[in-house]
Amino acid sequence: MLKQSIVLMALISCGLQAALADTIQLKDKASISGNILAEKSDQVVLDIGYTVLVIPRNQIVKVLKTKDARPAAVVASLAPVVPTPATPPLFETRMGNYQTANTPPPIKDVRELVNLLGESVVQVRTPGGLGSGFIINEDGFLITNFHVIEGETQISVEVYHQKSGQLERKSYKDVRIVAVNKFQDMALLKIDEKDAPKFARVLLGDSEALVVGEQVFAIGSPLGLERTVTEGIVSTKTREMQGELYMQTTAQINPGNSGGPLFNMRGEVVGITNMKITFGEGLGFAIPVGAVKYFLDHRDAYSYSNDNPSNPYRYLAPPSKAKQPIVVAKEVTSTK
Repeated sequence: MLKQSIVLMALISCGLQAALADTIQLKDKASISGNILAEKSDQVVLDIGYTVLVIPRNQIVKVLKTKDARPAAVVASLAPVVPTPATPPLFETRMGNYQTANTPPPIKDVRELVNLLGESVVQVRTPGGLGSGFIINEDGFLITNFHVIEGETQISVEVYHQKSGQLERKSYKDVRIVAVNKFQDMALLKIDEKDAPKFARVLLGDSEALVVGEQVFAIGSPLGLERTVTEGIVSTKTREMQGELYMQTTAQINPGNSGGPLFNMRGEVVGITNMKITFGEGLGFAIPVGAVKYFLDHRDAYSYSNDNPSNPYRYLAPPSKAKQPIVVAKEVTSTK
């Protein structure tokens, strides 16, 4: 049995060598296979394995080189496999559980973008008032301003689910505070309600890529007027106010817009609207999305705990200098 296997392997090897050899077709309809060692004007030198033949040119009809003589199956098997480059995903999920676009989305007009983004912008209601927010992933995490939920424990979120081309409002009352940054006016909330569907989410863009004069728009609920869209431009990207840098925009912002998204014309969030100058028009401000990404990427450092609502920052009074005890020396007089 072993001998038969060796013979079979040898025959296969010989057959493969023949398949890979050069072939010379002769006038008498014969052909010879081997490796061509040299080609001259009057003759071809062919190595057939056990000897070398010199074949006159006048006897040759056609010369088939190795690449031409191989069977198609052999040629296909020997062809180098060129890997097909993988198509990069459109979106990338970052450490803070939000998504960004790997390639810039196409520019669209406001009407198209509002229809696409309507589900992801929400109202945040508390007993003390209301604000806006936006959902950053399908599990129900959303961003709003800290001042919208400051001091509140009863928070509800109104989401506008799209059904049959219409937006249908639904209020979720089981809402948890996940993290807060009161100094930069940001809060991360989570809708924990059972049987909640997967939520439509926004993409976070790059505020550094914005240029002054670029068109932006905001969606929110100013003065309780839900689903209000305002359009404007970026007035400046680095307006310093109270020690922080903000984007200034001409998009109209009013109480109720707080915590809502400021979008570029690609449908990406580039800022959180959070304040305006009340005695002027077209003087709105937004927190740059770069600060939002930092907050989300390091949200464990800003974690909120119901047991300690002062999280994440709690400054203790510095210890006072230790007072040295005063020792009064007394003269001791001995009496005998």
